[in-house]
Amino acid sequence: MTRYVLGRVGQAVAVLWAAFTLTFAILYLLPSDPMQLQLAAAGIQQDSLSPEQYTAMRHRFGLDEPIWAQYWHHLSGAVRGDFGTSLTQGIPVTDLLGQRIGQTLLLSVCAAVVSLVTGTTLAYLATFVRWTWLRLLLTRLPALGASFPQFFIALLLIQLFSFQLGWFPANGHDGPATLVMPVATIAILTSSILAQVLIKTFDETLAQPYIATARAKGLSRSAVHLRHAFRNAALPAMTILGVLVGLTVTSSIVVETVFTREGLGNLAQQAVLSQDVPVVLAIVTIAASVFVAVNLVVDLLYPLLDPRISYTGGRGRPPVVAAEGGAL
Repeated sequence: MTRYVLGRVGQAVAVLWAAFTLTFAILYLLPSDPMQLQLAAAGIQQDSLSPEQYTAMRHRFGLDEPIWAQYWHHLSGAVRGDFGTSLTQGIPVTDLLGQRIGQTLLLSVCAAVVSLVTGTTLAYLATFVRWTWLRLLLTRLPALGASFPQFFIALLLIQLFSFQLGWFPANGHDGPATLVMPVATIAILTSSILAQVLIKTFDETLAQPYIATARAKGLSRSAVHLRHAFRNAALPAMTILGVLVGLTVTSSIVVETVFTREGLGNLAQQAVLSQDVPVVLAIVTIAASVFVAVNLVVDLLYPLLDPRISYTGGRGRPPVVAAEGGAL
């Protein structure tokens, strides 16, 4: 178990390093000059600067160093929790993130809760109802929800509930009403993915011999679903929890931009356009950290949630499941 945990932690660190390095490489491969973007953002014409002033500004931003030196500077700072200073706003990146992260956390947590409740409820109903036409409808809804781009869903919700009905504001982040449409935009995708996985695992679990035994004992359909099928069906869905959290975080970029919310997503969009390297690297590192942390926690919780699962063998090996009636 210890070797497995250390292996998973090592993989998490490797994922963080790869995300950081790939983001740095992409930013510096973009066909633009970061210095020119910083001057444009500040409203300064390059011709108005003397060669000495221009050189001094490049040195101030660290853009006169070789790429490998810039990479090491950013990487070593990130390890210490210091992402430097924003090139466009001139304030520490940590302060800038502190001003925005609260809105993104609120949006992400609300979307995750709504997705979990909606996806689970939809999957339960789809496998519980007796009417064929209703079951068919419920099983097709998740595929439909996952097929639409999020920006399309956001614009559709704005057109319907803001412009036509006037129920919710189309932008801003003041008050609970401004959260409804952004949360719904994210939850439609993530709950659809969760429901698809749960419906499949529910069907597989309900076909197991111990379910037939429970039914033969005279248990009601609801008791069989809740007491016997739900727990075993929900466990495999935990493996996509990290993916859903990642989708929730990355979706905030689209959602916060469309709904004009002052969060990390909107900040990331602005930073990429202005090639503000320290800010982009910080946001990518935060998003990747959340992703790997959730996946690591899910892996470590599996043996605690299901005693049939045990981690054996060497580093990084998958869990071995001694399931009743076969592998889970």
